[in-house]
Amino acid sequence: MSNPPESAGNTPVHRHGPVEIEVHTLGPFETNCMVVWPAGWRERPEGERECVVIDAGMGTERMLKAIRSRGQHVTAIILTHAHMDHIAGVGAIKGAFPDAPIMIHEAEREWLTNPQLNLSMLGGFPVTAPPADRLLKDGEIVEIFGESNSERLCSRAVKLEVRHTPGHSPGGITLVVEGGGVALVGDALFAGSIGRTDFPGCDFETLERSIREKLYTLPEETVIYPGHGPTSTIAREKRSNPFVRA
Repeated sequence: MSNPPESAGNTPVHRHGPVEIEVHTLGPFETNCMVVWPAGWRERPEGERECVVIDAGMGTERMLKAIRSRGQHVTAIILTHAHMDHIAGVGAIKGAFPDAPIMIHEAEREWLTNPQLNLSMLGGFPVTAPPADRLLKDGEIVEIFGESNSERLCSRAVKLEVRHTPGHSPGGITLVVEGGGVALVGDALFAGSIGRTDFPGCDFETLERSIREKLYTLPEETVIYPGHGPTSTIAREKRSNPFVRA
């Protein structure tokens, strides 16, 4: 990973193969909300500077400011799952970039508009978000950042593989960046921990199976970006995670 000098304030930017990733830790639950864009974006004309938002928690103003400061436009909002701390800011992002489709796993299609399902009612302040525009399935490939319209640039789409990783929630997903050696794992797996399984809709055995079958099967050098806390690697978690050992 590298940290280019241009970043939003104190928010570092990391390069992984075809993409750069900026993590904004937002809200009282310190949710990691990510902005992903193609490497080499500075060479693109301003109208072609695309980015994708992965999860949008509470207080997205700083994230939106960073996106606008680079002259980028959001082309998709992809949600790793629909618990309230990952969706509270979806409306703000969608409002700023109304053409960006909201994507979520099909198992949580109703959660964005239902405070009971997204657990915001448990906290006493109901949260809703705009409904999904696209429902994702396990094994699906989501292509982001298409061909540049500029003749001097030859760019190809970046592919994200959707891996269904339920257990923390029924529709939890991991996004694996093709050629990037990186996986955005939501709240399935953390550095030294795993997602909670004591909420409605959670199940430890299901989460353990997801981690073993969908995450620990990734190359060991894969860097994981969790929904909370620092990054880690598959090798480190297989070796030392106290909840799910390889």
